[in-house]
Amino acid sequence: MMKQLTSILLLTAMLLFSMGCSKKDKQTESGSQINGFYSGEKTEVASANQTKPHVKMMELPAPLTDRPEQILRRKGYTASYNRETKQPNWVAWHLTKSHTYGKNQRTDEKFTEDNDVSAPRATDWDYYNSRYDRGHMCPAGDNKWDAEAMRQSFLFTNICPQNHNLNKYEWNDLEMLCRDWARQYGVVDIVCGPVYYKDADRKYIGRNRLPVPDAFFKVVLCRKGTPKAIGFIYPNDGKKRSMSDCVHTVDEVERITRIDFFPALSDDIENRVEAKANLKAW
Repeated sequence: MMKQLTSILLLTAMLLFSMGCSKKDKQTESGSQINGFYSGEKTEVASANQTKPHVKMMELPAPLTDRPEQILRRKGYTASYNRETKQPNWVAWHLTKSHTYGKNQRTDEKFTEDNDVSAPRATDWDYYNSRYDRGHMCPAGDNKWDAEAMRQSFLFTNICPQNHNLNKYEWNDLEMLCRDWARQYGVVDIVCGPVYYKDADRKYIGRNRLPVPDAFFKVVLCRKGTPKAIGFIYPNDGKKRSMSDCVHTVDEVERITRIDFFPALSDDIENRVEAKANLKAW
């Protein structure tokens, strides 16, 4: 009787051990779930509109409290959308060296309404015969690395009415310079958007009455080596200006736009880099 009992207990123990090993092997094969993500050989990647919880997005400004804001997560950028202006408050992106290259070309894309925001919203018809370009905030040239990123750069929530000469020349020169900096330093953080100085005599275009910005801002942060930052403000009038004439400190751009840039930086670094702007140092 004792031998039979011992045999039964031994068989039971072996069965339990076998089940446990089988379960462990199955977990190892598929990856174990930790905080909504997966570890192991097979990993689940967050979609374009998700942000991994452990990744601090250094390029994002602080939340706005003085105007409407809807955050739109895209593959190549993040936009703060204003339902009143039907344009972005700001657009921010993390531009790496690898993102400055790619086979996806803007000639294959069309400007598109953004169905993620409510109507009325900007449409292609608003720009017809307006004498203003559909000006990219996050440029198509920064999204050649991915087809979906390129497509999303043509959503009207990334677009503002921009003077043709500014769009074609000075603003384009600044976009190319930022790509040069990304290649030089490996990565830069960028935020840009429209500036509205006054409400009187405001110009509007299209049936949806899109307000024409008085100017455009861009701020750039480099965290490689000794961190540095620089800001720019270009009037939206198409008059030829040198880049150095449009340089501002980030502090000055914050005062004009009422946007707090790069709040994820430690206070001592943020205060130091935002108080200086030296184009030659770049």
